[in-house]
Amino acid sequence: MNDTIASAPHQGGAKSAESATRENRMPWAAMAGIIATVTVFAVAQGLTYPLLSFILERQGMTSGLIGLSAAMTPLGFVVSAPLIPALARRVGGTRLAILCSILAALTLIAIALMQDVWAWMPLRFLLGFFANPLYVISETWLISIAPASRRGRIMGLYSSVVSGGVAIGPLSLGLVGTQGWPPFMIGIVSFLLCGLIVLAVVPRLPGMPHEGGATSVVGFFALAPLLLFAVFAAAAFEQVLLSLFAVYGAALGSAEERMASLIGSFIAGNAALQILLGRLAEQSGSTRTMLFCVLASLAGCLLLPSIFNTWLVWPVVFVWGGVSFGIYTMSLIQLGERFTGQALVAGTAAFAFVWGTGGIVGSPATGLAMQLIGHQGLPSFLGLLCCVLAVFLLAKRRRF
Repeated sequence: MNDTIASAPHQGGAKSAESATRENRMPWAAMAGIIATVTVFAVAQGLTYPLLSFILERQGMTSGLIGLSAAMTPLGFVVSAPLIPALARRVGGTRLAILCSILAALTLIAIALMQDVWAWMPLRFLLGFFANPLYVISETWLISIAPASRRGRIMGLYSSVVSGGVAIGPLSLGLVGTQGWPPFMIGIVSFLLCGLIVLAVVPRLPGMPHEGGATSVVGFFALAPLLLFAVFAAAAFEQVLLSLFAVYGAALGSAEERMASLIGSFIAGNAALQILLGRLAEQSGSTRTMLFCVLASLAGCLLLPSIFNTWLVWPVVFVWGGVSFGIYTMSLIQLGERFTGQALVAGTAAFAFVWGTGGIVGSPATGLAMQLIGHQGLPSFLGLLCCVLAVFLLAKRRRF
């Protein structure tokens, strides 16, 4: 199977009216519960990356070691991803989500108690291991119940509100600082609140889809290699910015408060633009919109060095955040367009696997590039990644 997206066949008037009625009866309350759950979880995720990087920076750790530490969380994503389909079938999606929110809160408590870079390595791994099932389960639920005609907007809304949750994390550091227990308590309470929301909406949540032949995470790679590479690129982009943008700013003399605000602006742009990009995907096609996002992300990489110390950095970082995460939103839309049933579950888990891989490779590789060629190694690495993805997307368009 190639990465070409087939258009949905045109339906007649009576059938269209029936589909519209069915879409109006879609479980919007369930969608709202799913989105709210993962958004609250995202608050804690968005807070931990810059918080721990700030702490390690104060301790005098190198950018390479900070990047390695940040890579432990996506490593947890990678290790847990192949296990999620079987765990969801055996334990149930709802029970698994609640259990993971509790275990993630306990892990963050342990991180707060142990202010040591080496102790944080296994703990950050566990944080990713426990966080990943919630994302996989929520995205599978949402894609499976979203009507095809509104999938772009719904997945854009999902990405926007989740990004908004992630943005609250770094922005909260500007209010409570990065010292002591206050910032950690925000993350701990967010993790626990996530479990409470899931518990509250249990009656409205759909079951995990089981139709179709069994597909493994590894087997899914042969079905959509370019789609998975796009997820890899989006993951590397976000993980690098969350974990090493503070280090980039410190090298240029920026205060922690300014960098926390810039990271928040990056994710705020992410949140503000996803619905617009989802609507654009419905009108122009998700593949074409993905290419636009990649080229715009490349433009941000090229502009960053020259505008970082000017006011232009704020609007550029805002748009940069939106289009870079838009690559992942387009990937989710294409996943829903092409796959259903157990293949959808495997595909969502494969997305999580590749997302984790992107974080594992992206943060240490960028940290190493920054040690070798200086702080501009950050935009250079991300720009190179965008170039590779753009070439693959253009080659696919020419082939088909």
